Amino acid sequence: GNAPPGVDPEAFSWFQTVDADHSGFISVKELKQALVNNNWSSFNDETCLLMINMFDKTRSGRIDVYGFSALLRFIQQWRSLFQQYDRDQSGSISFGELQQAFSQMGYNLSPQFSQLLLARYSQRSPNPSIQLDRFIHICMQLQSLTDAFREKDTALVGNVRLSYEDFLTMVVTRML
Repeated sequence: GNAPPGVDPEAFSWFQTVDADHSGFISVKELKQALVNNNWSSFNDETCLLMINMFDKTRSGRIDVYGFSALLRFIQQWRSLFQQYDRDQSGSISFGELQQAFSQMGYNLSPQFSQLLLARYSQRSPNPSIQLDRFIHICMQLQSLTDAFREKDTALVGNVRLSYEDFLTMVVTRML
């Protein structure tokens, strides 16, 4: 069949391939099987779930062809940004590249915090680096938590005073 109105024909074609059970929806499992990083590793489960939830308008845990088409555009934008920050064209983002990326995106984060993220989200190796899926994951979480912080930091001073429960509420409601 033809692509529905508003859906890119290439996205529609890929949707039909990825929809392995022909349900008319893409699950986290199907999405994970369809997406790969530059090193051919599958996208991480958490990242796939995060993205499905972002484009799942019905809260069913899966996306239709429209959500899939929007998701592909979203991933392409992130891939473009990722390639821009992958200065050495290695296919992954090193510590220095991550620091530069954060800085250029407007995040004033310490090298220690960037190192913490690298340790948490990279494969264990002598030269840890971030793959595309984890880069998307980190950036989505940073944006969401930054938005939550800004809601409390109305004077834009970079500090807030809040109770432990307010902090937990802020984090839990922002976990996508």
